[in-house]
Amino acid sequence: MTDFFYSIDLAVFYFINHTISNPIFDKFFPFITNPQNWVITGVIFWFILYFKGGKIGKIAAIAVIFLVITSDQISSNFLKHIFGRIRPSNALPDVHLLVKNTKSFSFPSSHAVNNFAVATFLSKLYSHLKWIFIVIASLIALSRPYVGVHYPSDIIAGAVIGALLGFAFAVIVKRIYSYMNKAENI
Repeated sequence: MTDFFYSIDLAVFYFINHTISNPIFDKFFPFITNPQNWVITGVIFWFILYFKGGKIGKIAAIAVIFLVITSDQISSNFLKHIFGRIRPSNALPDVHLLVKNTKSFSFPSSHAVNNFAVATFLSKLYSHLKWIFIVIASLIALSRPYVGVHYPSDIIAGAVIGALLGFAFAVIVKRIYSYMNKAENI
């Protein structure tokens, strides 16, 4: 049964990594997969959230820092070591590799965990912007098999784990916000 799922995973990986490969995507996906290219956008968004988002924005801005730390530690330093899955760029001979290869483990994708955690978290607090958050997280997740460093199942699992973490943090932030509002009215 695991061979069947692996064959599907491999077929989808090769479709993303080889079949849809083209010169435009070969520039676009390595760019969006690099976290350094998102730092300025993230910092600007964080400051807008903190200074223009009201009380809920301040709470969310602080919580998102803890969310990213938590999601990254869970995926990078805990789950990857439990599963120990070798990256396709290290396991397969014909990967179209577009970024620096790394020896770290593959499952789950920390990019997917972190980005879906933040996207879900922000979507629960700012539902009118949810499609922007989800599209960005999805494109970043899709970039991982495209550049050759993750299997599709790595990003699917990462998205699910990240969404669960983001949802949990959103619930916590909403409760803190509600508690603070009740405390002010006493």
